[in-house]
Amino acid sequence: MRSDAVTKGMQQAPHRSLFHALGLTEEELNRPLVGIVSSFNEIVPGHRNLDKIVEAVKMGVAMAGGTPIVFPAIAVCDGIAMGHIGMKYSLVTRDLIADSTEAMAMAHQFDALVMVPNCDKNVPGLLMAAARVNIPTVFISGGPMMAGRVKGEKRSLSSMFEAVGSYAAGMMTEEDVTEFENHVCPTCGSCSGMYTANSMNCLTEVLGMGLGGNGTIPAVYSERIKLAKKAGMQVMEMLRANICPRDIMTEKAFMNALTVDMALGCSTNSMLHLPAIAHEAGVELNVDIANEVSARTPNLCHLAPAGPTYMEDLNEAGGVYAVMNELSKKDLLNLDCMTVTGKTVGENIASCKNKNPEVIRPVENPYSTTGGIAILKGNLAPDSGVVKRSAVAEEMLVHEGPARVFDCEEDAIEAIKGGKIVAGDVVVIRYEGPKGGPGMREMLNPTSAIAGMGLGSSVALITDGRFSGASRGASIGHVSPEAAVGGPIALIEEGDLIKINIPENRLDVDISQEEMERRRANWQPREPKVTTGYLARYASMVTSGNRGAILEIQK
Repeated sequence: MRSDAVTKGMQQAPHRSLFHALGLTEEELNRPLVGIVSSFNEIVPGHRNLDKIVEAVKMGVAMAGGTPIVFPAIAVCDGIAMGHIGMKYSLVTRDLIADSTEAMAMAHQFDALVMVPNCDKNVPGLLMAAARVNIPTVFISGGPMMAGRVKGEKRSLSSMFEAVGSYAAGMMTEEDVTEFENHVCPTCGSCSGMYTANSMNCLTEVLGMGLGGNGTIPAVYSERIKLAKKAGMQVMEMLRANICPRDIMTEKAFMNALTVDMALGCSTNSMLHLPAIAHEAGVELNVDIANEVSARTPNLCHLAPAGPTYMEDLNEAGGVYAVMNELSKKDLLNLDCMTVTGKTVGENIASCKNKNPEVIRPVENPYSTTGGIAILKGNLAPDSGVVKRSAVAEEMLVHEGPARVFDCEEDAIEAIKGGKIVAGDVVVIRYEGPKGGPGMREMLNPTSAIAGMGLGSSVALITDGRFSGASRGASIGHVSPEAAVGGPIALIEEGDLIKINIPENRLDVDISQEEMERRRANWQPREPKVTTGYLARYASMVTSGNRGAILEIQK
């Protein structure tokens, strides 16, 4: 056992004295030490219930013969961080979480780990750590929030942001907005649509790192507590069988994740996180392959913000396994991949049926024959741009319009809410990429303002930043290379004609190569926005969005 390095032998007597200081008995020290990574805090609604999950996991580990020991991981609430400097600190926490969890696990020589995450960067950060440490590990999330209800209709956080845009356009009263404010987020849990947190918790199931139901069982259900106990017990089975994350997170498993991502219509942030997780697992996952996967994968779900259904509906319809079962009918999945259950993907999903064809479309009757995410390329995005195709209005799949150029999110929001953006425009927000931001802020405020003002089917938005999973419309993010390194997005001028063709995976600006080169010759790098602290260190090491914004020592 790894923990023998801190619990066995005369040399380890000082180590044992410190365990005794913790109140651990000799019997506990003779059992495997299982680290429980608790992301509990009192600022993130998705994490408010994780103390209950952690206690259930501890019970499961102890019942199965292990000694559970809890240590923390941080998490940022993207909703609370949205629209101000706080959003610069969201994506960057993914690497802080991975680094600190690796440090704790290695320093204390745990035999196994149970990760208890829930929200946007917390889930991928812990998956990255699991791949690095590579000891038996099971994930159990805190579960999604229940949908809210306003005037008898189900609503969620994206509705709240759009309500603010509607108010700015004079389409809602202050009393209307207050009603939304008080009812769209009715319980703890990750926000109730197919936003980034729920996308990543569902994809954790698909990768094989979480038990069935990990992504969909609501936070407030007792079934979630039962699943947490099972996760604690299952990690002990994995330890006995020596099944480790890199045995599970293989190239085939990541292809499964991309496939189900397309079927579910996950957040575009998955195109940042999956490559980063794969990198830590020693798998090269180029996002360019996403279009190939999309071309053969039907889109089966339209959860909010793409449609009127929510995570609780997906759970009742059979959950992620039911979606996977549908896809298996077209031989779209690798069914022989190992999972934390100790069984293969095929064994896990064999008996999981689609209980509601209105929530999970049968594979014979999809929303579209292609997947929910598209990677765009062209002279505006030579490396790539990403769009959630399933959340784009049909009339905006092909669009041409004049560029309205802004060098930060705040300026764009002021123009949108000030009525300066009109139908047909293409809003360009640049210098918000991983390095230029720094931190690659989400643009939920401007996309929601556009939608709330009734422009969602006539105005597009392009950025080297990224979008919340709650964003909808022709919102194209992760444009690479980013403006801060002289990518073409830095060279666009007010009024340039932008051409978007999502079916053909194209994103172009209608200027000649000669004109592009002339502008490039005149372009000057900007002074860094942040020169001290963690953000400055992050900016000095981060790569572009098309590579998952992973950190590398810059040469």
